[in-house]
Amino acid sequence: MENAIEIKNLSKSYEDFCLNNIILNIPKGSIVGLIGENGAGKSTLISSLLGIIKSSYEELKIFGMDFKTDEIQIKKDIAVIFDTTHYDDEFTPKFIGQILSKVYSNWDQATYLKYIHQFNLPMKKKIKKFSRGMKMKLEFAIAFSHDAKLLILDEATSGLDPIIRDEILSIIREYTEDENHTVLMSSHITSDLDKISDYIAYIHEGKLLFMKPYDELREEYGVLHVGKELLDSLNREDIIGYTKGAYSYTILVKNRLAIQSVFKDLEIMRPTVEEIMLFYAKGGC
Repeated sequence: MENAIEIKNLSKSYEDFCLNNIILNIPKGSIVGLIGENGAGKSTLISSLLGIIKSSYEELKIFGMDFKTDEIQIKKDIAVIFDTTHYDDEFTPKFIGQILSKVYSNWDQATYLKYIHQFNLPMKKKIKKFSRGMKMKLEFAIAFSHDAKLLILDEATSGLDPIIRDEILSIIREYTEDENHTVLMSSHITSDLDKISDYIAYIHEGKLLFMKPYDELREEYGVLHVGKELLDSLNREDIIGYTKGAYSYTILVKNRLAIQSVFKDLEIMRPTVEEIMLFYAKGGC
């Protein structure tokens, strides 16, 4: 399998935080949801990938090229969308298109106009008068119009209403259908990641706990609601974490199918991305 991103032992230390020896391979043509609580290291990892901050690593390759020697060429094929636009408030979509057509050698004006029309964005209106949703749609129109091979999203859909988010998620999915485009999407809206992710990468306290196919996570893990007696009968190694309610415990377990084979009448539900993240973070055992 060809990888769009290959990271080996990437680290970054601050006074009160350390991103610790991240090893991560992101398959070409996939959508990878990057999750983790606030301060876990998601933005530090993304900033390291983009060269915004200096990090140490044994290897960092994007599109098979070494980031140290081919950074300029690599960045031509990357589009990044943060949670706000970085264009001047006085600019209009028309003016931005004119500028970027001179910046990107592979700029496609027809594609740009298609998305501007699809998103109902006024070409001659200054973006300072745009809503947040309109600004984010403009960012996506730009990203798709220079045929970026890698799209990196850092909380790009946060604060958007569900209808706009759903529209953008559909476009992201279409973007990867040819298997030549890859998406790394960091988001606290884990329900969005449930909808489109091929893989989930989970960073916790500066460490990558896992990077697994989404469908595999749903098969491997399970959520159950049981009393104290059944909790005590479970293998502790299978328990990721639990919370105690008024009358029962809610537990995240791994080896779902093996547990189901022992407790045949027990209802074990497939977890959401949010449940997996919360129980890993909270523990409880």
